[in-house]
Amino acid sequence: MSDEGTRDVSTMSPAERIVSEAIGRLMEFWGFKRNMGRVWVVLHLSDEPLTSRDLRERLVLSSGSVSMTLNELQRWGVVKRVWVQGSRAEHFAAENSLWKMVSRVLRERELVEIHEAILAFEEGLQALAEQTPRDDVERRRLAMQKERVEELLEVARLGRGLLEALVSTARVDATALAKLLLGSKD
Repeated sequence: MSDEGTRDVSTMSPAERIVSEAIGRLMEFWGFKRNMGRVWVVLHLSDEPLTSRDLRERLVLSSGSVSMTLNELQRWGVVKRVWVQGSRAEHFAAENSLWKMVSRVLRERELVEIHEAILAFEEGLQALAEQTPRDDVERRRLAMQKERVEELLEVARLGRGLLEALVSTARVDATALAKLLLGSKD
């Protein structure tokens, strides 16, 4: 116990270290900062809200790093400030609904990227349509490019539909994807 009567949170258990590093790597793979995953895991595995000092000590991070990471996590809605009676320090708790976190990332990041790709593919098709081939070789090349861009557009639209269904219902009918991957046009 520390001076304030709370448990000593300055050390992490082996399980906390292993899981925080694994989630940190996964977050980094998804394009987020590694420490975002590490901080979230420590909060998620804690049975009580923690202060930035608790996090700094457990993860051996600087005050600035913890502060910036907490701000980013709050912006994404995966960490929130909580009031702890009898304490003047700010405490933080993790959003524990994994689906809520994943669906927000899918909605705000992946769906935006797919939408941008769809717009680009449509613009590319328009540019191809506006080209006038000089000869049969160029006509065949433009036809091939049009067909391939249309395939990309179809996959992007399918991906958008699957993600939208997943985000809105937490379920996906992958029949269209299976048909596309297996080459069936039914």
